Amino acid sequence: MKAAAFSEFGGPEVLKVTDLPVPEAGEGQIRVRVRAAGVQPFDVGVRQGWLPAGVEGDLPRVPGNEFAGVVDQVGPGVPGTAGVAVGDEVLGFSLLNCYAEYVVVPAENVTAKPANMSWEVAGGFTAGTQTAHIALRQLGVGPGDTILVHAAAGAVGSAAVQLARLWGATAIGTAREENHDYLRSLGAIPVAYGEGLLERVRALAPGGVDMVLDGAGGDALDVSLRLVKGERVVTLVEHDRAEELGVQVTRGVRLASRLAELADLHARGELAFHVRRTYPLDRAADAHREVEARHGRGKVVLVIE
Repeated sequence: MKAAAFSEFGGPEVLKVTDLPVPEAGEGQIRVRVRAAGVQPFDVGVRQGWLPAGVEGDLPRVPGNEFAGVVDQVGPGVPGTAGVAVGDEVLGFSLLNCYAEYVVVPAENVTAKPANMSWEVAGGFTAGTQTAHIALRQLGVGPGDTILVHAAAGAVGSAAVQLARLWGATAIGTAREENHDYLRSLGAIPVAYGEGLLERVRALAPGGVDMVLDGAGGDALDVSLRLVKGERVVTLVEHDRAEELGVQVTRGVRLASRLAELADLHARGELAFHVRRTYPLDRAADAHREVEARHGRGKVVLVIE
């Protein structure tokens, strides 16, 4: 099979299309013919040499931890109650190996792709929406709350402001000016980054901010700690400073049941998901360059023919 893999750690240029053996579904596993795979900062870290806890493996290594495709093999020990069969269209997750024509995952790592969800959306949907859901549940967002979401135009941030609104909260989102109309379309109140952010947020939330989801770090996180106590902040980016600052990091795990709930919201038109650009597998390096720039709304996705 074709896969975008790297044989040494480094910049985006180390990602190259490589021929690898097609994996076989083992006990309790399924194999999926991948149609699309999301690209995210997690994958950039893997390419640079970071290895997620509990993962072992030699080089070459295939990044990618979310995908959508068609089930083409069901391994032994997958119960009929799992509801997964050859030919099913699914979306799901795996710590690695999704930038490839085939991926093998536990049967419980997938859920059905809604018929009205495009392959591009399905391929990039899992990580951002589940991260947002986990973080907001951790913060206890509910009716009457006001949440400040940094990097609100990105995949996690845009899901977070929509979920917050669905759960009865007011969402204020930081973003560059060109993304403010997009945030308004999602039901969020946009606010610009930069000098004066603290005063702008206070003007928009005269009753105060109840919690913060930080997808930007740096000055935005420092401003957040002048608005709320550290335990009312979840940061997605400042893991190295989290303990020192007394802020939270996400603690939940991805679940197919949660993914099914979120996919259903999308299918009903209640959770929009924006794919800003797609790349073919042989341009995975360019996809990484775009993600590393850390600008732009929505998600970057690889489309695998």
